[in-house]
Amino acid sequence: MKHISILVLHDATMTSIDGTVQLFTRVNDFLSYQGKKSFYKIELVGLSDLTTLNGGLYSINNSKRIGEIEMTDLIIIPIICGDIPEVLKANQEFGAWLIRQYKAGAEIASLCVGSFFLASTGLLDGKKCATHWASKNDFQALFPKVNVIEDTIMTEEDGIYTSGGAYSHLNLLLHIIEKHLGREMSVLTSKMFEIDIERKNQNQFAIFMGQKRHDDPEVLKAQEFIENNSDKKITVDELCKEHGIGRRTFERRFKKSTGNSFIEYIQRVKVEVVKGQLEAGRKTVNEIIFEVGYNDVNAFREVFKKYAGMSPIDYRRKYKI
Repeated sequence: MKHISILVLHDATMTSIDGTVQLFTRVNDFLSYQGKKSFYKIELVGLSDLTTLNGGLYSINNSKRIGEIEMTDLIIIPIICGDIPEVLKANQEFGAWLIRQYKAGAEIASLCVGSFFLASTGLLDGKKCATHWASKNDFQALFPKVNVIEDTIMTEEDGIYTSGGAYSHLNLLLHIIEKHLGREMSVLTSKMFEIDIERKNQNQFAIFMGQKRHDDPEVLKAQEFIENNSDKKITVDELCKEHGIGRRTFERRFKKSTGNSFIEYIQRVKVEVVKGQLEAGRKTVNEIIFEVGYNDVNAFREVFKKYAGMSPIDYRRKYKI
């Protein structure tokens, strides 16, 4: 039997806590139907007997306080919301217990932006991490030692699991169930809860928001130039000449400040423009591609698929307003 401790953090979301309870409880039910013993013992673990969420809208009666859990097999960190620095401060008492349990052999699964709390303990330093695409820039600014993998739904490294945005944490929980009980049980759970088991990345949902929280004015001007001239063919040499900086030096500064190379940034800006046109406009795909400065339609289709996770035609079919 696996003991699961679901941390009831201050400012956690009720849906991520209850959804996790429902998934693992249902797996025990499936096993019971098959004449087998329950595999999971699930407990809600807090700092006190009662935790209120969402400004008192919800209250959770915790199974145990953290001091009462000496050993556990899997710790679930739910999604958190609100002002991140304040949330981390309110939950710092969980930190030492979490580190101790991990060193004793417990696995940890962080759901969506619960990764902020996990990273605050230092346990993610040097490790891969997935988080919500909209939180990537803030996360990297706070935790530069963590290797953020921005396009994936989930990561797994050294007994630590992380997941991307919002409800993609359900895919992470299915992955854990598969590791524990096999593919058949994971598929059964996905069918009963109607979760798309094949989702591997969050590219199709992401909106590119260039990292501008840095202190390099020339890089910021270059970003603004790229974004304001998405209909033009921009070259790296043109940008460097505009700012009077050598190419190698400027490329290094740009990558350090934004997390993207010049070429990647230009491509991602153009892809966002095309996505907007595909969602709202009536122009053909080729017309839209030409309007963002690409003459090679096939080349841009490959660029689009790289960042959007699907072809322009499939994107229009799925998201057209």
